[in-house]
Amino acid sequence: MDEKRQLKRRYIMFYSRVFDRSTGVMIGYLSDITPAGAMIISEEPNKTDIIYRLVMDLPEDVFDKQHLSFEAKCVWCRPDVNPHFYMSGFHMENITVEDADIIERIIEDYGFRD
Repeated sequence: MDEKRQLKRRYIMFYSRVFDRSTGVMIGYLSDITPAGAMIISEEPNKTDIIYRLVMDLPEDVFDKQHLSFEAKCVWCRPDVNPHFYMSGFHMENITVEDADIIERIIEDYGFRD
């Protein structure tokens, strides 16, 4: 498989909850993130080739807002090593400069170091 990722994946030291804005249902937990995409771990598989309207919790007392809203296309979904979970890769769609800055700050403040 060709590696399509342009930005280095950064695993996050907190598992932020991620919700579908349309339904309010939690779809999973953020595992890693870049301004171009994210990996979410969930109990149910996510449908691929669909653009989701998502919202995720931001760390308390760090940002001016409590949530980050964004659209992302699920590009892959597969079972996790733990058979009770699935991993899904999402590509960010039309992310704003402000939200990209928030993601960069999440990576800087909460990303695991190499």
